[in-house]
Amino acid sequence: MEEILFFVFGILAIAFSIAVIISKDIVHSAVYLAGTFLAIAVLYISLKAFFLFAVQILVYIGGVIVLMLFAIMLIKGEENKEEGKNLK
Repeated sequence: MEEILFFVFGILAIAFSIAVIISKDIVHSAVYLAGTFLAIAVLYISLKAFFLFAVQILVYIGGVIVLMLFAIMLIKGEENKEEGKNLK
């Protein structure tokens, strides 16, 4: 059962990683990256590395992805303001 779980989430991590590269929208890429991190965290559980699982969830998903999404939203807001100025 553990081997099946490992292979399923391994393939899921690879699929999310490919989706990060292929995606045209940067917000979707960040969400796919969060999915990749989550799949890798499940792989850590299947390897009985519980500390690495906790670090993966807290640091990467909790910190890095939130920071990336915040920066993306901030940049998109600035771009929209600039476009509004150009239209007037």
